[in-house]
Amino acid sequence: MIKLITLIAATILLLLIFVIIFIFALVRKTKRFFILAVVFFLLAFSTGFYTLYFGLQKGKEKTGQVARNAFEKVFPTFNSDRPDTEANKKNFRNFIKVDITPDVKNIYCFDDAIGQDADYMFSFSCNPETAEKIIERHRLVKDSLRGNNQDGLQDDFFWWDKKKINELESYSWDSNHEGKNFHKIFWYDHEHQKAYYFEYDL
Repeated sequence: MIKLITLIAATILLLLIFVIIFIFALVRKTKRFFILAVVFFLLAFSTGFYTLYFGLQKGKEKTGQVARNAFEKVFPTFNSDRPDTEANKKNFRNFIKVDITPDVKNIYCFDDAIGQDADYMFSFSCNPETAEKIIERHRLVKDSLRGNNQDGLQDDFFWWDKKKINELESYSWDSNHEGKNFHKIFWYDHEHQKAYYFEYDL
């Protein structure tokens, strides 16, 4: 922004000098002033052209950033092949809704939001205290039976062990809102301090 203002000021200054010298050239009718006026005109023209180009580029960058931000809000990036990316951390905060404390690591996530229904999968390491915070934050209730896992709706990843998940105690939350059924399921492996979170709607 400062550079653009400086370029605009320089263009105006060069144009002003050109006008003054050109007036002198008309009054004095000397070839030297006419040549000097032409030089300052060319300087003002080139500076003005660069200012216009620079301004358009900045505007294009700003517009592109706004478009990317808007797209990211509607279709956020989920990195299912790499842990702890900025996108995964952002999704963790948006979905899991607890702070990423030092014990929270190896955050993997995946989404399948194409079509009418959507589901979201998260796997990460954390201590039991963080697991309790997640349970409280989402008002999850302990299920009476193990194996509460809608694994038919889930994709297969090395970080999402369906067999292991089916052996863990689950905590869930269900809601019906405007004809849509929302579900959240959370599992915590105390032995390996690993958490699994699955959210979906039907």
